[in-house]
Amino acid sequence: MRKPALLRLTLSTLALACSQAFAGPSPYSNLIVFGDSLSDAGQFGGMRFTNRDANGNYAPVSPMILGAHLGVNPAALGPSTSPLNQAVGLPDGNNWAVGGYTTRQILDSITTTSQTVIPPGRPGAGQLLREKPGYLANGLRAAPNALYYLTGGGNDFLQGLVNGPADAVAAGARLAASAQALQQGGARYIMVWLLPDLGQTPNFSGTPQQNPLSQLSGAFNQSLLSQLRQVDAQVIPLNIPGLLSEALANPNAFGLASNQNLVGTCYSGEGCAGNPVYGLNGTTPDPSKLLFNDAVHPTIAGQRLIADYAYSLIAAPWEITLLPEMAHASVRAHQDELRNQWQAPWQAVGKWQPFVATGAQDLDFGSQPGAASGDGRGYNLTVGASYRLDNAWRLGLAGGAYRQKLKAGAQDSDYTLDSYLASAFAQYRQHRWWADAALTAGHLNYGDLKRTFALGTHNRSEKGNTDGETWAVSGRVGYNLAPDSSRWQLAPFVSADYARVKVGGYDEKSGRSTALAFDDQDRTSRRLGVGLQGSLQVMPTTRLFGEVAQEHEFEDDQQDVTLHLTGLPANDFTLAGYTPASNLTRVGLGVSHEIVAGVHLRGSYNWRKSDEQKQQGLSLGVSVDF
Repeated sequence: MRKPALLRLTLSTLALACSQAFAGPSPYSNLIVFGDSLSDAGQFGGMRFTNRDANGNYAPVSPMILGAHLGVNPAALGPSTSPLNQAVGLPDGNNWAVGGYTTRQILDSITTTSQTVIPPGRPGAGQLLREKPGYLANGLRAAPNALYYLTGGGNDFLQGLVNGPADAVAAGARLAASAQALQQGGARYIMVWLLPDLGQTPNFSGTPQQNPLSQLSGAFNQSLLSQLRQVDAQVIPLNIPGLLSEALANPNAFGLASNQNLVGTCYSGEGCAGNPVYGLNGTTPDPSKLLFNDAVHPTIAGQRLIADYAYSLIAAPWEITLLPEMAHASVRAHQDELRNQWQAPWQAVGKWQPFVATGAQDLDFGSQPGAASGDGRGYNLTVGASYRLDNAWRLGLAGGAYRQKLKAGAQDSDYTLDSYLASAFAQYRQHRWWADAALTAGHLNYGDLKRTFALGTHNRSEKGNTDGETWAVSGRVGYNLAPDSSRWQLAPFVSADYARVKVGGYDEKSGRSTALAFDDQDRTSRRLGVGLQGSLQVMPTTRLFGEVAQEHEFEDDQQDVTLHLTGLPANDFTLAGYTPASNLTRVGLGVSHEIVAGVHLRGSYNWRKSDEQKQQGLSLGVSVDF
């Protein structure tokens, strides 16, 4: 016996939610959908306009898959105006898309009235099944932290409302008006499909209408993009025609059948020729190998491709805003190396003390809303020298080369940073007072940036490179509680740090629908801290040292980045990413041993931890007095 439609819908939605993994907690409070059958979650008694599996379960549409990626409650992804939900007393969901909707009806479902009406060409066409006030009707406001998802336009063509370029332009403007209405109602993040090339669907492929419809689809999209630029919100365009064109050009890369006519055939055979191999009545039915379920609607493979594509754009800033954090980690590792070197005994007045040190670092980012988790590894080489000016002052210079590699996100994107840092420093000690300060500047080379994301059954990578710069100043003042002659020293101190990192904007190079261009990023850090420094002379030639500090970060606002699809350079948008922690704990431990007179070997371990970030490093250095 077949399961009831409502039960099938519920089970398949829950299974979808359990099967999806997402990179980190979503920064969006909800996902709210408007559009037509391409996004309809089951307004018509649980029926959706996509293929069903062998058990009769409908495959999910793209916003349902995207919502699962974002961790949205599955119940919230259900239909908004379902007569079945109303009849059995189930709450409505946030998917207002209705099969058969034109751009006018989509706008109405936002501003005036949402209606579930049997679409043209179906039995009972025109019958009103349910209606309710639109999403923003009666002065209601949009949720500012929700993500809005908007599709539409195809039914304007299929229902004969578009018969020339002027009609296509007007239809594109009407869909943009829906985005405008959402923005005026308080929406800040709106994702909008570009209309797929209707000429490249089974309904029109190979017919005299193919080329004219392809041209009119392009006119619709140009009008839509132009109008979306006027919307004062973060509008994320999805280049669906470009994505589907790439899938048709290289089916294997998307998990589709490479030896079948993916445009001229479909899975169900409804309104088009059923595929003889993978179609419902084919030799080996498998909708995941085909792009179209029927004459105009995608299979689960097409819906998943679109959802993965949408998620890749949303998640990109979560990774890219970690690039400045990599640079800040290099600066902090360099400052740790200087502090370790400052533990070396001072040389005689008028003498030099060159030093060389090498080290390795581990950097971990925990997941947070708007940021991807990441694991980094690095190593460095630092050289420098100090000069003893008089009894109270020691001055020096140091330079270091640091390499970091970071894997971030669900598909382990790879980001590489080479940092070249130079510092001038000064140390002071008089009686029991002491102080140190350093001024650092550096060049950043992000020579290998590879963002990787799921796209259907395969992963895709987009690559780019950029450079940047940094400068920092740090200082501490402390007071020794014991005299210089004591075997132990203990000194409370206060610290202040300022660092600025600028990462240049860059374009990913492929030119594909998924390639992005990122604007410059500036990330400033301002910290104040208190700490305790100590040492113990365990042997005449061996001394243990360490310190612990608690620091507060004043620049802890969520970081954002402005970006655009490289194929749509005029439609940019700004999305939020990593949020720096407000408080930081730092610990350093080490040992210094005099091998022979004037030659000191030093080993040290440094650890720092904030809410979502942990950095630790080991270093080994040697200094020589002469």
